[in-house]
Parts: sequence; structure tokens; C-alpha cells
Amino acid sequence: MRAPYQILVFPFFKQNNEILFCLFKREDLNVWQGIAGGGEDGESPIITAKREASEEAGIPNESKIFKLDSISSIPVVNISGFIWGPNTLVIPEYSFGAELISKEISISREHTIYEWVNYEQALERLNWDSNKTALWELNHRITNNIIGIS
Repeated sequence: MRAPYQILVFPFFKQNNEILFCLFKREDLNVWQGIAGGGEDGESPIITAKREASEEAGIPNESKIFKLDSISSIPVVNISGFIWGPNTLVIPEYSFGAELISKEISISREHTIYEWVNYEQALERLNWDSNKTALWELNHRITNNIIGIS
């Protein structure tokens, strides 16, 4: 059964003096976002982030994954309905950054396209406030060299 939480992962790549973020356009909603997905029972959020990054973008499991402080609440009706019972109305969305050594991405069928963009371009394209908040935090941590590796 699906665990009652969601993850969000933003891959990033340092190119010369610029930081590029990878955004994905969802096939079903036609919006730009980071990699998003749900956990499986018994799976920790960091393991879910690594698995979803691999499944949705072909990101190797050994890639550096950075846990962010950004946590949002997502209504269950936007995810999978009331599968955890009528009293579970929102679930947490945990956010991560993934530092890549290459811009090579292999997207899944969940997305129609991906693009590498700078921070300002990413903010303009993102649809969800939770994505914008997590991206702001990730960008701040990278530019100020205050990211930790999980």
C-alpha cells in the first residue's frame, strides 16, 4: 500500500558559474514541476526520493540527494483519494535536491518533456507553491554552500 506522504525532488547541475534546475512537464496535468511521487509502506522519504528520481528521470541511486527543510501539506484528494481512511485529509510532501554530474535525463511516461533552466526561469514555470518554496530553499542552500548530503 502507498505510504501517507509525498516527495518532491529537484535535480540540479552546476555549469560554469550557473546553477541549472531540471523541471518536468506532467503528462496528465500539463504543468511544470519537480519529480513528485509517493512512498511505499516501510520506505523512508529519502529512499522514496531516490527511487522516484531513478524511475521518473533515470537518475542513478548513488547520486547526491539533499534533504530540504521545506515540507508542505497536500490534500489527499489531489494525490490518491481517501485510501488512508476518512480522517486523513492531508499528507506531508518532503522536498529534496539531487546534484547531478551530467544533464542526461531519461524521463518516464509521467512527463512529456523536461528542461534545464536557471532559477528565475524555473520560478516562472512552476505551478505549485510547494515547488516554488522548495526550489527557493534549494537555490539558497546551493548559492550559500549550506547543503547537507543525506
